[in-house]
Amino acid sequence: MTYANLITLFRIFLTPIMILVFFLYKEDPRYFLVLIFFIASITDYLDGYIARKYDQISDLGKFLDPVADKLLVITSLLLVLYDQNNIIIFTPICIIILREVLISALREWVARRDFQNTLEVNIFGKLKTFFQMLSIGFLLFNGSIFTISTYMIGLFGIYVAAFLSLISMIIYLGKVIRS
Repeated sequence: MTYANLITLFRIFLTPIMILVFFLYKEDPRYFLVLIFFIASITDYLDGYIARKYDQISDLGKFLDPVADKLLVITSLLLVLYDQNNIIIFTPICIIILREVLISALREWVARRDFQNTLEVNIFGKLKTFFQMLSIGFLLFNGSIFTISTYMIGLFGIYVAAFLSLISMIIYLGKVIRS
């Protein structure tokens, strides 16, 4: 068990903790919930950095990291949807979740077919992740900063993330079709 894998497992552990905090700890704005989400989001970067820097890349890590990412993102988006149940927020959340499921299935299929062209993360995927995590944090916060509503910042960000999700998905599909 490497340090990178332990950090990934910590992200998985934080996901049900977020659910408990969301439903059991009533706070407006939700400082504690966003803090947990922020820590979990940072581990997404940290585990990869440590794995590369200290040569701790492993098959277990390659499996666990995307699973941990999907658990955190999809759970957080469902919490946002539970809290802000309307078509305006449903649309980008639906796009993002459908993309996550499709890309996971596509990666599994590519792995089974032993394609030469693996589905490495592209710049649009990295940008999508950045906007996704930032906007989810704002949407979970449920408060305001100065006079700007965090909901509006989060809503704008989640639409940007949904757009980038579609772009990165098209790139992934193109790679598989060309293989």
